[in-house]
Amino acid sequence: MTHAPKDLAALLGSRICHDLISPIGAISNGVELLQMSGGPMSPEIELISESVANANARIRYFRVAYGAASDGQVIGSAEIRGILADLSHGSRLRINWQVSGDQLRQEVKLAFLMLQCFETAMPWGGQISVSCEDGQWIVSGTSDRMKLDTELWQALAEPNGNADIGAAQVQFLLLPLLLKSTGRSLLLELSETGAVARF
Repeated sequence: MTHAPKDLAALLGSRICHDLISPIGAISNGVELLQMSGGPMSPEIELISESVANANARIRYFRVAYGAASDGQVIGSAEIRGILADLSHGSRLRINWQVSGDQLRQEVKLAFLMLQCFETAMPWGGQISVSCEDGQWIVSGTSDRMKLDTELWQALAEPNGNADIGAAQVQFLLLPLLLKSTGRSLLLELSETGAVARF
C-alpha cells in the first residue's frame, strides 16, 4: 500500500494528536479535582490550568489542520467555533469565523492551515476573518505590523519544493499539496498591513 506525502503527514498528525489528547485530558481532570477541593488556588495550579487549556486547544486545532479527513466527513459549526475561541483565548490574535453551518472537514483543514500561515505573519497580533462565498474561501488579516517572509509566501503561491522551510513553517509546504489535490488554486494579496487569501 502506498500513500502520497500529504496522506502520510495526515496519518502521522492524526496518530500524534490521538495519543496526546488522553494524557492532556487526564491532567485537565486532575486540575479540575484540585480546583473543586475548595481551597484557594495557588499560582502554580493556575499556571498548570492555563497551560493545559492552551495545550488542549492546540491539539484540537492540530487534529483538524494536520489530521486525516475522509471524503465527505463533516465538522460541526459549534466545534469549529469552539476550537478557534479556545485557541484565541489570551492571544493578541482574534479570529472571526464568518462561515455559517457545518462544513466538510477537508475544507476546514485548508482554512486552518491558511490561518496558521497568517499566524506566522502576525506575531504581534491582529484580526483575521474567514468567510466562504459560492464555494470560495476567503481568509483576510490585518495588523499594524506584518512580518511577511517573502520566501515562505512565495512557496505558498508558487510551490517548487526548493524553499528552505523548517518545522515551524510546515503549513507552507502542506497547504499547496492539499489545494492541488482538491483542484483549488490560490490567489494572494499581500501588503505591509494585511493579507488576503482566496482559494
